[in-house]
Amino acid sequence: MLSRRTFLKQTTAGALAATSGQLTPSAEDIGKGSAGRMSAAAHRSTARIKSVVHREETVRRFSGVGDNWHMSWAADDRQYVSLCDGYGFSGQTQFVYNCRMLAIEGRPQDARFHDLSGYPQLAYYPSQKLADARYYPFGTLALDGRLYQFMSTFNRGLIPEDIGAVGKNPSRNVGPLRFIGAKLIYSPDNGRTWRNQDGSTPVVWESWDRRSRDTMVFFEEPQEAFSLTTVLQMGRNYKLNRDGYVYVYGPNGNTDGTMNELVMFRVPKKQILSRGEYEYFAGLQSSGGARWDKDIGERKPVHSFPRGWVNTQLHPYAWHPSVVYYPPLRVYIMANWGMGTGPDGSWFAKPSYLGFWTAPNPWGPWTQIHEEATWMPAGEKEARAYEPQIAPKWIAPDGRSFWLVWTDGQMKGDKAEYDRMKAPIDKKSFDDFTPANWALKYELFRRFNPYYSFNLQRVDLVF
Repeated sequence: MLSRRTFLKQTTAGALAATSGQLTPSAEDIGKGSAGRMSAAAHRSTARIKSVVHREETVRRFSGVGDNWHMSWAADDRQYVSLCDGYGFSGQTQFVYNCRMLAIEGRPQDARFHDLSGYPQLAYYPSQKLADARYYPFGTLALDGRLYQFMSTFNRGLIPEDIGAVGKNPSRNVGPLRFIGAKLIYSPDNGRTWRNQDGSTPVVWESWDRRSRDTMVFFEEPQEAFSLTTVLQMGRNYKLNRDGYVYVYGPNGNTDGTMNELVMFRVPKKQILSRGEYEYFAGLQSSGGARWDKDIGERKPVHSFPRGWVNTQLHPYAWHPSVVYYPPLRVYIMANWGMGTGPDGSWFAKPSYLGFWTAPNPWGPWTQIHEEATWMPAGEKEARAYEPQIAPKWIAPDGRSFWLVWTDGQMKGDKAEYDRMKAPIDKKSFDDFTPANWALKYELFRRFNPYYSFNLQRVDLVF
């Protein structure tokens, strides 16, 4: 685990390397992409990535409300990003979306966010009650004018104990909340219209009793694997892919010991909507190549992360990675995180775990190049950062840096004032929320959880 002394040593080493020409600050104008020719120096450094250095002075925190931010770089040069639980950046507060997709234009320093007006609306109000089925967009892919979203779903509806006493086990006999499956939707025209996995329209948000393996791409699988998904990103419009497959990752379960296992599948690019074409990583061949099997029961982990970083209260949520192909160095880079759990299993009780890994293939072998047992962006001790995402467009052409996006749930300001302002909302019945109540609730988020939004920072590689 990374001690303060080790961190300072690496930071100093990075600074010395920068001044000696071994590690130079990357050009800020990296919005043009990363398809430039790899330099000879970068090629020689491919196998010598030692660690990473966070450039704290580059932290940028955008206004807006939402989290998770899984991204994909489309042919139209925009990054399409999935948003959970927020109202985004448009300034409106009437609709608080359970799931949404936005388009990002520009560079990291001046990114501009655009709402996709054609996206099917799943809002807390007025179209959705808190106890209704919920869908959270994670795995995201932009490919040949199409947008795909894998949307995770819970095992049951929310109850008052989930909302009013976050971190406490529900008193009703309904069992712990957890993700048990994923719905797949897509747009054939860069977000103007949307369809269900079978091609039908409009998109249907299935109720609890209508979810099944006929309506979900994954549902109640062994160990509830692939209930959380991440799509490997391979450049603009996935053009850096050469074998014709899309690769998708996910935790292997919902418990400490399974959630920290990474499993994956692949599917031909033109068959993403066909579950029967999915092939699961089933171990290595004697030659060292990957073995694939269409039986999900034959899947094998491609990597295991440290134990002790999966919460048991509310819903298990950890080890959900971001993976990109890193063209300047011809390697794959993964960022992943573990939940900072309390002694009672509560979530966000302390700073999260953050790690980075590299591999020569999508399935590994994965070698860790950086570890932080207390992930505190900008040195903020109260940081509760999660879901680190490597922005696929914002990779420097020379390969020396990339931009990392995350959400931070830490509270700012006086808690007594927060409780006083929230009291009128708490007096409302569970589903008796007007637009004004929702606006107040999420204005409190923006005021007292100001980093519950799109945060980003440049990360430099140390060779």
